[in-house]
Amino acid sequence: MSAGTGAPLAGGVHGPGHLRTLTAVVLDTLESAARTRGGPLPAGGPDEVARRTTALAAPVLPEEGIGAEAALADLVRAVAEGAADPADPACVAHLHCPPLAVAAAAELAGAALNPSMDSWDQAPAAGVIEGLTTAALAQLVHPDAPAPDALITSGGTESNLVALLLARERAAAGPGPEPYMPLRVVTGANAHHSVHRAAWMLGLPAPTVVACHDGRIDPAALDRTLAGLGGGPVLVVATAGTTDEGRIDPLPEIARIAQRYGAELHVDAAYGGPLLFSERLAPRLAGLDRAVSVTLDLHKLGWQPVAAGVLAVADTALLAPLSLRADYLNADDDTEAGLPDLLGRSVRTTRRPDALKMAVTFRALGRRGLSELVEHCVRTAEEFGRAVDARPALRRRPGAIGISTVLFRPVVADEREAEAGDAVVAEVRRTLLMDGRAVLGRAVAEDGDGRRRLWLKATLLHPAAADLLPLLDLVTEAAERAAAAEDGNSRSAAGGTGAPATERLSP
Repeated sequence: MSAGTGAPLAGGVHGPGHLRTLTAVVLDTLESAARTRGGPLPAGGPDEVARRTTALAAPVLPEEGIGAEAALADLVRAVAEGAADPADPACVAHLHCPPLAVAAAAELAGAALNPSMDSWDQAPAAGVIEGLTTAALAQLVHPDAPAPDALITSGGTESNLVALLLARERAAAGPGPEPYMPLRVVTGANAHHSVHRAAWMLGLPAPTVVACHDGRIDPAALDRTLAGLGGGPVLVVATAGTTDEGRIDPLPEIARIAQRYGAELHVDAAYGGPLLFSERLAPRLAGLDRAVSVTLDLHKLGWQPVAAGVLAVADTALLAPLSLRADYLNADDDTEAGLPDLLGRSVRTTRRPDALKMAVTFRALGRRGLSELVEHCVRTAEEFGRAVDARPALRRRPGAIGISTVLFRPVVADEREAEAGDAVVAEVRRTLLMDGRAVLGRAVAEDGDGRRRLWLKATLLHPAAADLLPLLDLVTEAAERAAAAEDGNSRSAAGGTGAPATERLSP
């Protein structure tokens, strides 16, 4: 047999020793690259980032390799110096969390052992850990259900897809001899795009969209919609934590209305689900346990490395449509002999042991520790909102703060016509991105007068962030610059110099 190829493995007796040397290279490079970057984002914009990254990473497939340590040093440096680092308090654009160190360390162990979660003989203990983890999460979501269950998914998009798939199969089975009617999905205008994509992928009719008020489903509009459908299987999809505003739909009312019309309820709680860890905040999700299925996503408000999705169901029997027989993975005689069947635990075959990092985090922090982190983020958002309110140069979107999301805009944008004002907001965000000083999101949402305007979005998921006032200083300064540039462009245009047109936002 061959003596080896000079490419040491990560597993086995000797793997940890090889990893120890290489991990030191990675950690040293991560540390120095963060200092070099010096902020939440590399400065210079896409072209400059591409130039610097290519200089370190190309050619990716050379004729002769440069060795493990050199390759790690170059490419980890490239991706770290060019990262949008969610561990920086000024990186607040998206539902993009900084992972906990304990979760990242667990991820390394999982990668080194590389269990594949599609058969017991590839993941003997990892399968047990996944079962313990899903049982704990299912109980958290459906505490009074006799046999709740949960699946590990790649994220909210897959969870929503599987939820609609299971609902479609229940509808196809039907209660009796009535003619088949396809499942119809009813959801709010605030729903995540993955709900619409899932319906398209599954061959379902396009979802019926219900009007929202203040970013939440309007119960009266939902009632009218369901009354007008005239029967047949219906899945209502509500949201607990919208992407743009962090709004939570009125779940108790929605559940009552759905039950009145014989519809089922699925809740996309990818963002808001971890509020369940907190006794103080969990009441915001009242009614969640009345859903037949619930999406969670712990690489948002759960501080897990991607991917860490979950789909919880009220009864394990609801997962039966996922059952599948493949003789090389779950032969009948093996299952009868007591080997666990993992294949029906996902729509995927090969799967990573994503439950491991969740289980390590849960064991390390406990529910109380997780509660403290969730409450910190919510409290930080409330403090950030008050800081915006205290600044004459900034204005927060009227209304309550949505979980840990704050929408705000410079007052100088309000002093201009609608499109010109929105262009100032957009320019503020791009200026801070290009300078590498802050990563803010953008969202179009209703203002107090009912008009839809462009807002800067801060999604605060940092479990230890403290002073965010410097971020508001950056926004104020950039807004003054953007407004001055806009005024200069307007004067130039009036003089016939051909200044660029104001950005037009999509509806």
